[in-house]
Amino acid sequence: MLLKITNGCVAFGANIIFSGLDFEINKGEKIALVGRNGCGKTTLLKLMVGDYVLTKLDNAEKSSIVKPGDVEIGYLRQVTFEDESITLEDEVKKAYKEIIEMESRIEKLLKEIETEPTGKALTEYSLLQERFKLLDGYTYRKEYEIAIKQFGFSDADKAKRLSEFSGGQRTKIAFIKLLLSKPDILLLDEPTNHLDITAIEWLEEYLRGYKNAVVIVSHDREFLDKIVSLVYEIERGKITKYTGNYSAFAVEKRLAWEKQQKEHIAQQKEIAHLSGLVERFRYKATKAAMAQSKLKQIERMDIIEAPDKADTRSFHAEFQPEYPSVKRVLSVRDLVIGYTNPLSTITLDVNRGDKIGIIGGNGLGKSTFLKTIVNRIPSLGGTYVLGDRVKIGYFDQQMAQYTSEKDVLDEFWDEFPKLDQTEVRSALGAFLFTKDDVFKPVNALSGGEKVRLEICKIFQRRPNFLILDEPTNHMDIIGKETLEKMLKHYTGTLLFVSHDRYFVKQVASSVLVFEDDDVMLYPHGYVSYLERVAKNQAGEKRAATKAKNERKSFTTPAKEKARREARIKKLEALLAECEETIAALQAEISSDEIASDYIRLTELQKELEEQEKLNLGYLEEWDSLINQQKQGDGY
Repeated sequence: MLLKITNGCVAFGANIIFSGLDFEINKGEKIALVGRNGCGKTTLLKLMVGDYVLTKLDNAEKSSIVKPGDVEIGYLRQVTFEDESITLEDEVKKAYKEIIEMESRIEKLLKEIETEPTGKALTEYSLLQERFKLLDGYTYRKEYEIAIKQFGFSDADKAKRLSEFSGGQRTKIAFIKLLLSKPDILLLDEPTNHLDITAIEWLEEYLRGYKNAVVIVSHDREFLDKIVSLVYEIERGKITKYTGNYSAFAVEKRLAWEKQQKEHIAQQKEIAHLSGLVERFRYKATKAAMAQSKLKQIERMDIIEAPDKADTRSFHAEFQPEYPSVKRVLSVRDLVIGYTNPLSTITLDVNRGDKIGIIGGNGLGKSTFLKTIVNRIPSLGGTYVLGDRVKIGYFDQQMAQYTSEKDVLDEFWDEFPKLDQTEVRSALGAFLFTKDDVFKPVNALSGGEKVRLEICKIFQRRPNFLILDEPTNHMDIIGKETLEKMLKHYTGTLLFVSHDRYFVKQVASSVLVFEDDDVMLYPHGYVSYLERVAKNQAGEKRAATKAKNERKSFTTPAKEKARREARIKKLEALLAECEETIAALQAEISSDEIASDYIRLTELQKELEEQEKLNLGYLEEWDSLINQQKQGDGY
């Protein structure tokens, strides 16, 4: 057990976030924390790292959080660096402090052993070597270089000072360092936000192979499905544990609800039946005992309560275009996008009713493309033409950060002054701004609430061409599912950027893929694109194997004979060296000088075994080549 919370309660004043919470983390577990926005998921993470403390209970019940003192918990707080003048690479390498110090000590010991070997130095060297290998010391450089690359940093970026990076890049650097430091418990709060699909896929692989425990708060369903094997759901201040990934949790939760509902109805019918018998016979002398028996039967029952309805509150709207556009909505020809330097060149036709998802790595121009076609930034070349009667509804992530001194009601009403108060309240209510929520200042809204308000405005305008940049960021899973349904039933045209693969699968009928050297449209959806990629990769692998085999087959018999003879000569030299080394090792093992030095004897024995294996391998290859030579010479 790494951490255990028993009967936990957290409250801020009179506001109880959760109570009666039982939660446990064991070594190697991959756990998802799920629930609606505001249910307390991040609060639970902060409780585990000590930012919050358990609220004392008024009753006599015990409440506790237990963690062994040596358990290390990793959690990404506000990003700050001790020294902003050091490079990205040096900052990331801090995650390997123990390994690097060990590596330096091993090098010093080797020099010491070469000049003046002592038993103490040999013992320390042997122990350090074992520890170094256990900590993957031989592969740490490759590990951090891959991570840096997968998070979108170049080789040139590794030498840049931390002060040269943007806020988003600094967060990524801190995240890389956290991952590579490999704490006993790794707490991740929305780790896929602002990562492209390539980085998300790398992170999935990394976490699947992570030996320690991981707790993930995420609304990315596919990400959770591929990593976790336990799900804790926080709902209405209570927590429930489920075994399996997110999809298994969703099924198990539904089945448990249906089972409880069925048992509740059956029990209520039984109670009604027994109560009827009691009322019918309780005043008849001959049946009074039987009536009393039925009454006691009811009293002994463990009452099965009706299950709480799942919290599926979400925004909703009957959203369709005000009027249809012409058939060709957008025509793009050799459009060069970028700010000062070109990022990508795009040729694309978008027709009425198309639903195109845009995916690809960060920095290739996905969002820049959308900004260009809505005239937020100029193109660097080529053309794009919008069709007649096209009415655009545009959303980007900056809208989740905008500020306004107005309250929600006035912010919306000022944009739609022709609506009466009932219509305004109805429109806002459909997006969960009800009762006093409409009097909240816009500046006090969360990121998710601001997104809802902007989407409410866009839908009220009833555009026929929706252009959306990461619309599901800041949304919980229920919100994503709601938007998926609305967009699937939307009869207009849709062009959207998203890194949420599940969302792309559900909504996009085709995908526009931004890659390093090209932008390609795959007309049959995301799954078809993945199948095409897998097929291409398999084809490339087969072609490489074929080419390798063909190169081998182009050698002439004379060349092959010369190569074989050269290899035989080389093997004979290697065998001679091996035999000399084996003889020297055997002599040293037999010497009186180290007869009592068990550590050195163990090392020598290992070296001898390795040399004998090497010798056997050389001998087998030599024998095979000699036989080939004899067959070629006609023996």
